[in-house]
Amino acid sequence: MNSDPRASARRRATGRVTLADVAQAAGVSPITVSRALRGERAVDPELVERVRAAAARLGYVPDPAARALASQRGTHVAVLIPLLSNTLFVDLIEALQHTLRPAGYQALIGITHYDPSEEEQLLREQLMHRPAGLIVTGRSHSPAAQALIDASGVPCVHVMETIDAPGVHSVGFSQKAAGAAVVRHLIERGRRRIAFAGAQLDARTLQRLEGWREALGEADLHDARLEWLNPAPSSMALGARLLEQILAMKPAVDAIFFCNDDLAQGALLAAQRLRLAVPKRLAIVGFNDLTGSDQMVPALTTVRTPRGEIGQRAAQMLLTLMRGGTPPERCVDVGFELVVRESS
Repeated sequence: MNSDPRASARRRATGRVTLADVAQAAGVSPITVSRALRGERAVDPELVERVRAAAARLGYVPDPAARALASQRGTHVAVLIPLLSNTLFVDLIEALQHTLRPAGYQALIGITHYDPSEEEQLLREQLMHRPAGLIVTGRSHSPAAQALIDASGVPCVHVMETIDAPGVHSVGFSQKAAGAAVVRHLIERGRRRIAFAGAQLDARTLQRLEGWREALGEADLHDARLEWLNPAPSSMALGARLLEQILAMKPAVDAIFFCNDDLAQGALLAAQRLRLAVPKRLAIVGFNDLTGSDQMVPALTTVRTPRGEIGQRAAQMLLTLMRGGTPPERCVDVGFELVVRESS
């Protein structure tokens, strides 16, 4: 193939190997190079190998800005999560990245810190960079943030909750049903004064609280005084403090459902210091089956949440949407597992 003087001029001007250079070296068209490097299945495998070999030989690095200008979309997926300090979201991101990268997409992470205004600002910034897709946590957004998502036209998948609404795509599980399952387990074990200890008070924590209320109401055991809600970030130290406060109640409680495992782990350590018999005197249950919960003494009963599967299936759903397809399901419920250990 004859040399393209325009491609050579661009390379001399920028110092970058261009898509046209790779096309020339591989003996194919630039559009074939683009499709081959994106991993599109329609490209002949022999051509894919030829293009990749040429790209490697020339040291070609795709220019995401140029691709975004040409396609009106970038090669990155904006992912908004509340925290990176919680292994729950780390597991989710690992699964997202593992699925998106082979398809030619990179995850660009934004941390909202459970702050609606921060989420809104992150959305504005991310959408300026023309992402190919969006992954957002839950459906509880400020009106302005929701308007940004709706008006962007960018394919979006919500994670960690099941949202059965027209035009909304989600992968998660019922937080409310999981909360109710914890309470029913404790009632089956003979517990009657079951407290709920919640921190952070984000939408998913409040959905677990709804499940707690519903299950206790069904058993005619609900008492609003047993709701212990603290807006502070969830932590082991806060779990210990909540345990000490709840123990002062009269009549005494015989079980506590903590909204997250780090709270429950802190409570178990405090119970050891107080020489409080768990579960004989008090049953303790957590949520999310975080690292170390199975190593506590006694081992912590908790709800195992499949965040890896949620990340994988959300990424697969988003890939379908970004390619113009229709996912088989709009709302995917991956379920949850009540893991019964020694603390209950």
